[in-house]
Amino acid sequence: MREICVIGGSRYFGKLLVERLQDEDHQVTVINRGSVPPPPGVEHLVVDRNDEAALTAALDARTFDVVVDQVCYTPVQAAVAARVFAGRTRRYVMTSTIEVYDPATAALPASPADTPVPEDVVDPAAWLVAMDLPWHDDAYLEAHYAEGKRQAEAVLTRAGGFEFVSVRSAHVLGGGALEFTGRLAHYTERIAEGRAIAVHTKAQPTVFIHYEELAELMLWATAADFTGPINACSDGPLDVHGLVAIIARRIGREPVHRTVPAGGEASPFSFDRYYAMSNARAKKLGFSFSRSTDWMPGAVTETLTTEPSPTV
Repeated sequence: MREICVIGGSRYFGKLLVERLQDEDHQVTVINRGSVPPPPGVEHLVVDRNDEAALTAALDARTFDVVVDQVCYTPVQAAVAARVFAGRTRRYVMTSTIEVYDPATAALPASPADTPVPEDVVDPAAWLVAMDLPWHDDAYLEAHYAEGKRQAEAVLTRAGGFEFVSVRSAHVLGGGALEFTGRLAHYTERIAEGRAIAVHTKAQPTVFIHYEELAELMLWATAADFTGPINACSDGPLDVHGLVAIIARRIGREPVHRTVPAGGEASPFSFDRYYAMSNARAKKLGFSFSRSTDWMPGAVTETLTTEPSPTV
């Protein structure tokens, strides 16, 4: 049994991770602002992780084998965590994102065309950190989500008070109504209703992961001994046409496409640039991934059997 702290953990794969940790008989503590209570048997510390004094006081003399940070979005939050948890934990696992590789949000090293990017394309040890940017402004943070994640990784990588891992997740789907972004519902609703799906002229592939698989990978990462960034994505990149074809077969209706001009707004997961990660490092370290095409039809079915979500 290990002492594990989860910051966030109130919804989707974070909530599932808490349940899986309990299933393995670990002692779990959840830190969040109290909007959603954790499962019975989980210690709950209601505190704002941005308030360093309050977080320190809430933790008191507690120590943990592992901290899993589901909700670190800025270098400021990362710096608070680095100070508070230094000496309190051996290992710190942060949920990051495929968006750290988005060339639209940063000047990144050139990669071979149409090649899934490995982790070293974004090296957090060398990434510039700017703590004086308006990270506390919600609008700024939303517009600079990818950069916030890159800089948060950089701060925690350099902290030195614990082993650090960043899990760079692909686009997460599955779970029906649990998939709170509504991106898969965007497609199921439009195809079912015969509405057009906006796509780029030359839509490029991206990568996905099922929320249960991501929870399993996070669980695996808590017990492993590697450090640094790791990409988390199922095998088999899909472009928007491949994704739509899977959904359309499940619904039994032909999709309608509308091509958007260059720079135009397209449906989620339609990209005008190659946007796939390599999961080779995780495989080499021992994690086995499923194929996107194996679980995607079931994820579509889950969406079809839940209440419609807001159109996005």
